[in-house]
Amino acid sequence: MASEKQLPFNILVFPCGSEVALEIYRSLCFSRHINLIGASSTNDHGKFVYHNYVNDLPFITDEKFIDKLASVCKEYKIDAIFPAMDNVLDLLKENEQKLNCKVIASSPETTKICLSKKKTYEVLKKSVAIPIQYNSVDEIDTYPVFLKPDIGYGSRGVKKCNSKAEALNHLSTNPDNLILEWLPGKEYTVDCFSDFHGKLLYAGMRPRRRIMNGISVNTITTTEHNNDVKLIAKAINDKLKFSGAWFFQLKENLEGKLTLLEVASRMGGSSAAYRIKGINFALLSVFTQMQIPVEILENNYSVELDRALSNSYHIPITYNEVYVDLDDCLIIDNQINKLLISFLYQCINNKIKIVLLTKHEADLTQTLIKHRINQLFDQIIHIKKTDEKSNYIKTKDAIFIDDSHAERKKVSSICKIPVFSPDMIEGLLDS
Repeated sequence: MASEKQLPFNILVFPCGSEVALEIYRSLCFSRHINLIGASSTNDHGKFVYHNYVNDLPFITDEKFIDKLASVCKEYKIDAIFPAMDNVLDLLKENEQKLNCKVIASSPETTKICLSKKKTYEVLKKSVAIPIQYNSVDEIDTYPVFLKPDIGYGSRGVKKCNSKAEALNHLSTNPDNLILEWLPGKEYTVDCFSDFHGKLLYAGMRPRRRIMNGISVNTITTTEHNNDVKLIAKAINDKLKFSGAWFFQLKENLEGKLTLLEVASRMGGSSAAYRIKGINFALLSVFTQMQIPVEILENNYSVELDRALSNSYHIPITYNEVYVDLDDCLIIDNQINKLLISFLYQCINNKIKIVLLTKHEADLTQTLIKHRINQLFDQIIHIKKTDEKSNYIKTKDAIFIDDSHAERKKVSSICKIPVFSPDMIEGLLDS
């Protein structure tokens, strides 16, 4: 395994063009703790996103894939690989020792169970409600039924069958499909996080309100069924022993009872909705894999996410003042944070007051002039390193932007206003 090292961690995302990989990028690209490298077996959207990009890996079915990936990890001094597809996750976790770096995922036993719906149902049948399963068409007593592959994702290969003839026809070309009861009610995803001790720290539900190609393209964070969801999440976590981000999907049966569809030992692509509330599943997963203690800090508002090749958010908050940090926030690696500066100019357009609240240790005036932002702010509050930023926020009609978790936690607790890290800023931008 990779030895202990100083930050930042070199994190390889593979395959880096998948929807999950793009969310991993958005989650990690602003963190000073992470240096991102993307890799794929074919040219995909990842090459337009990842500044460090590797595109000559063989496909995962190639017998040379693991050896080639191991050489890439050695060349780029990779500390951990972030798999961005279920079958990739299982393969890499199984070969973690050969890769000589960490794989950001739960144990091989857990990933294998989650890869198979049949195994998942078998392990969890006494812990949570699962769909009625039929061993053959002759056992079916009620139609419609739902047929789906044991191993698969994104609704690929699934079929709702309304008659015996229809079921037989589908099974003739898909003989390994599971035959399950039809669940007609609402469908939900529950995004979860467990720490490196396997303790469940978070479970948040969101309805899959519009689905395209098996991906939830419209969803909203909700506390609906909150108590039931937490009990289900704990029951699953107790059986499968997760580490890092994971999710499961539920659907209501005829009686409205929440019934398990599947469990995945990775983060969901639309978990971005919770990132905009402050829960960065990707960053939490990296820290957990490195056995760095973490905690959850969630803003108290709902987020609606709608996906149409890009993310759009709606946060039902109003504010007339923005307090923003400088180092590792507005200026990252000696460059202006383009996303954050876009938001600040949006504030100028909307006549929202901008206050720079900084502990900058160098000559602040010269730094602001150097980056051509010396006239950007309505007010500048330059404080000592030992001062608490929460002491300088005097209005409740404000938001606070800072890369420091400790600063955000203090301001959230004392000032009772929404707090944002750099990776959350896209949630504040107008569509």
